[in-house]
Amino acid sequence: MQNTTKNDLQDIISGKSEVRYGTIIQTIADYLEKSTAASAEIKGTKQFKEQEKENLERFITAHSFWREIDFTLYVSEGAEQRVYLKDSAHVLKLNDAIYYETWRDYLISLLLHNYFFPDTAYQLIGFTKQDDFLYAIVEQTFVTNTEPTDLEKVKEFMKYNGFINSRNNDYLNEELGIILEDLHDENVLTRHGFLYFIDTVFYLTSEFDRA
Repeated sequence: MQNTTKNDLQDIISGKSEVRYGTIIQTIADYLEKSTAASAEIKGTKQFKEQEKENLERFITAHSFWREIDFTLYVSEGAEQRVYLKDSAHVLKLNDAIYYETWRDYLISLLLHNYFFPDTAYQLIGFTKQDDFLYAIVEQTFVTNTEPTDLEKVKEFMKYNGFINSRNNDYLNEELGIILEDLHDENVLTRHGFLYFIDTVFYLTSEFDRA
């Protein structure tokens, strides 16, 4: 089961198979991997991420993927992203990939989220800049909670799916080589008894690429 899941995820990240709203995310992730291949030896440095940002902005401009949003429709924000109201059923979230070593890592996190939690899938609709900071804009279904989230139920749900609580609200699936962090009660909402994962932070470990 886990090997099948890993193969599915590897195919999604490589662009060989589809996931909800994944096409444009896969396209940009592939572009970034190819455009920064020559700088792989400095990956993890500020210089690498700056080069990657420049490449990404060239892609955005070439494909007319810049977007404007109404900043007056601000709802809330956390350490990772800002939330704006789009309409009664959707929100827009701005993320500057601050939690990630690279922009490509952020895009991979989106693909993983859309695979595991398709009911709250992120749709990448463009990018914007504010004060020289680059932000991805994703659209997501607006979920309202009907009751407080029981974090023990989150733990049970994650364990059932192969993710073991490693510390606080962070989880690890050793077989898949995936870390999922920050699943506190503001990032996982409960609506009529069902859990909705609205904000996730996925990371891949070295184990992910092993057969």
